[in-house]
Amino acid sequence: MPQAPSVRAFFDEPTNTITYIVSDPATKRAAIVDPVLDYDPASGVADSHSIDAILAEAAREGLTIDWVLETHAHADHLTAAQIVKTATGAKIGIGEHIDKVQKIFKPVFGAEDVKADGGCFDHLFKDGERFKIGELEGEAIYTPGHTPADVAYKIGDAVFVGDTLFMPDYGTARADFPGGDAHALYQSIRRILSLPPQTRLFMCHDYKAPGREFYAWETTVAEQRAKNVQIKDGVSEEDFVSGRQKRDQELAAPRLLLPSIQVNIRAGKIPPPRGDGARFLSIPVKFKGAAAQAG
Repeated sequence: MPQAPSVRAFFDEPTNTITYIVSDPATKRAAIVDPVLDYDPASGVADSHSIDAILAEAAREGLTIDWVLETHAHADHLTAAQIVKTATGAKIGIGEHIDKVQKIFKPVFGAEDVKADGGCFDHLFKDGERFKIGELEGEAIYTPGHTPADVAYKIGDAVFVGDTLFMPDYGTARADFPGGDAHALYQSIRRILSLPPQTRLFMCHDYKAPGREFYAWETTVAEQRAKNVQIKDGVSEEDFVSGRQKRDQELAAPRLLLPSIQVNIRAGKIPPPRGDGARFLSIPVKFKGAAAQAG
């Protein structure tokens, strides 16, 4: 049986994101998965109180943070990876195909400082690549579909699935972002669900399924295969893709989409300052109707 890491979850309700500390009980070495930077789009203020609390908890437990593990370039929250790196010296890792996402969004935001080669991250994980957290063995699993660059991290008997699966009563991640693909998402999820039934799965988000009054983020391969409302055993790829595409047409853009992408393709760095030291995020504008003529 694989080793069982210690997993601590921290739920950020404004973005419905779960950040994790995953650690080796024997050596006290640890990683932080998908850390959130607090950001208020109305005022433009970025704050660190959430990640500060997580780092304080890690310190209380005597943990040494070796990694920040990003499952993908998130579109719904800004990453706090740079704060963790500065505080702990941890390396920031992400899937090797992040360059595809950078190439999509570099021209959208005029991000000339982004080289679109993944070089702003400390480590680019290849599919199947193994790594260590203390005595625990980790493995990167390439899971495209939500974006072309998603990865999940299998650490001992736990898998941090990123934006592939949600809780069984909610379903799966969307696949309509640029570079997303519902067929690829289906294949990625089936790959995760081919792991042993008792494997623990940890979600990146939860939104409370209809009728559920509490947030939840931990399940198992067996539970997902038996109960997932969109992709349980017996659901064909054709049926999944049809349902996923229909659902995606009904979804609004994430509230923090524009600031999140700009920061997250830079491994958590804000775009470089102007000559006066001020920093800005871009807001591309699309015109429709009469506004197209007036613009």
